[in-house]
Amino acid sequence: MDKHGCRTGRDRPRGVLAPGRAASCAQLLGSTRHCPWKMNQLPPKSPAASPASESTNSRVEALDNLSMDSFWLEVENIKQSTEAEQEECSLADVKTQEEGEAEAEWLQDAGLSELLGEPGPEQDRLVLLSTLTRTQAAAVQRRLDTYSRSRRRRNKQPVRHVRDIFAVSAQDTAAEKEESSPEPLWHNLRTSNTQRTETQDYSCTVRNPGKEEMFNMDVAYSEQAAVLLKGSFLSESRKLKDGNSLTRFKILKGRLGVTRIGDLSAQDMKKIPTLALIELTALCDILGFELKRNKAAKLKTTEKRLFGVPLNTLLENDQKLLPNTKVPLLLQALLSCLEKRGLETEGILRVSGSQTRIKSLEQKLERDFYSGLFRWDEVHQNDVSGLLKRFIRELPAPLLTAEYLPAFAAVQNIPDLKQRLQALNLLILILPESNRNTLKALLEFLSKVVARENNNKMNLWNVSTVMAPNLFMHKGLPNKIPEGKEKQLAEGAADVVRMMIHYQDLLWTVSSFLVAQVRKLNESSSKRYQFCDKRIKNLLRKIHADKDKVEKNQGEPSKIVKVHASLLLKDSLEVHLNNATRVADVLRQFQKNLCQNGWNIVNTVNLLKCNNSMECTNLLLYEVGGNIGEHCLDPDTYLLDLYHINPHAEWIIKQNPSYPRMF
Repeated sequence: MDKHGCRTGRDRPRGVLAPGRAASCAQLLGSTRHCPWKMNQLPPKSPAASPASESTNSRVEALDNLSMDSFWLEVENIKQSTEAEQEECSLADVKTQEEGEAEAEWLQDAGLSELLGEPGPEQDRLVLLSTLTRTQAAAVQRRLDTYSRSRRRRNKQPVRHVRDIFAVSAQDTAAEKEESSPEPLWHNLRTSNTQRTETQDYSCTVRNPGKEEMFNMDVAYSEQAAVLLKGSFLSESRKLKDGNSLTRFKILKGRLGVTRIGDLSAQDMKKIPTLALIELTALCDILGFELKRNKAAKLKTTEKRLFGVPLNTLLENDQKLLPNTKVPLLLQALLSCLEKRGLETEGILRVSGSQTRIKSLEQKLERDFYSGLFRWDEVHQNDVSGLLKRFIRELPAPLLTAEYLPAFAAVQNIPDLKQRLQALNLLILILPESNRNTLKALLEFLSKVVARENNNKMNLWNVSTVMAPNLFMHKGLPNKIPEGKEKQLAEGAADVVRMMIHYQDLLWTVSSFLVAQVRKLNESSSKRYQFCDKRIKNLLRKIHADKDKVEKNQGEPSKIVKVHASLLLKDSLEVHLNNATRVADVLRQFQKNLCQNGWNIVNTVNLLKCNNSMECTNLLLYEVGGNIGEHCLDPDTYLLDLYHINPHAEWIIKQNPSYPRMF
């Protein structure tokens, strides 16, 4: 330690800024005071760092290879790359929000703007509220109460009474008074899922280093946290570990299997961010953490076509060339170039290329990329990695979004690893689709870098410390940082990036309880149209009568259903379901009948032939209609259970889009 309390030696190589001078990563705290991010305008050195918490200190006692050299070196490289440019901020000023303004924005983002007195379909609001768990409902009520108090303080028109908003009857009110319930307003909105969680077993909360633990996605995370807080449980030590000793988690598969982000239709995925925001807020409330969000900022236009262009604009331009593009073509080209020739390069990502060459390459790409004249084979791999990091930094809004960047950073403050991952899972679901897809492509590449550690000398922690400044530092966001907190925040940011790389398969999963809420939303929304047409009304009455009949007979041991494959076959497959029938069994039965019975194949191009037999591995079973838009089913889904939940859906076999078509 030097006289200023800053680290020396292995944690800060010669010539690298001391942590106290690296305050440009201050937006890690989500401060609301705006200060343009120019790396040559750094605050003075901080005095001796204040003692950190025991959990923070314990993380530094880990292995020797967990140094912060790469982080501070990357900060210095970013400073040098931007020092001469003196660029303007790409975001509008971030203003301090008035009291109640944050709650109003939250209610709007949560799909509950009607509670603010704004015009909107009351049915939509009631449908959404009816799906909430107890902890989620309490989170909404807290925001509404805070907003109401702020309105009264400002002497504005009083908001509607919450009892009027939620239409609580006089009978319900009397019953609530008798029970003296701490959450009376939500008594009539609690779901059966909520009641079931009270007796749920939440084992495996104590960390077992080196052992695999189960990750429960069937019950709302906030409900799990509420139950855990009623008892006593041990949280994981915050000691940093290398990638090989990180706790392994296995998703606890229910009988309905696991749903990945790409398994749901776009229509259903649009409902997920709203539900995830409410659940994340409820989880933070239970854990006692403030969910920090920046106010949305307006982007300034740019004349460039590649660097410094909003993701949505970039994708719109790319989709004119290649429809259905989900990841910017430039990013794909950068990652592809590095995968082909850079994964074996020692120090890739860490060793900075020439800033002069990188700037020149950026100009050439702006001019020649879309014309196809740019020669990737002539570019040095370290310069390509510099272009990759520059592309991420130059986005007008952070890849993790200006609104939720503070929330991503705050994840480090959650003591328990499993709950940190729960919060990260919800934050990723909240991200806009373009940001989420781009982040996924980046993390998949970073995993490949880590997998070649023996050759490139870049382990998981090295990669995380290099990428953290590029993801968490942004020139358009506030950059004030408390004195003595630089090292703690830097380590926390690197730890968040490490979790996103190491646990990305888990994080890109849609929790079963969110899928269940989407189903309920779809079911309730469909009831709104039953009076539009007499024939539709009669049809829906019959459907709901059939559904009630099905629900009464959910104990039936078997069922015969038809599975369609219209794009492949003229015939449908008749399947006899029992309690042990899974999706994988149906696909094998389909393959067997296809090969043995000589079914009339409509389109053989869609089938993958291997050794003169049809492989079922390139086929998927989809659930379509009923209370879901379209849902790609996990091979381990038990179909009789799924039928009971959605008896009016069709089951359709389709080709796996990730498999190439064989001619």
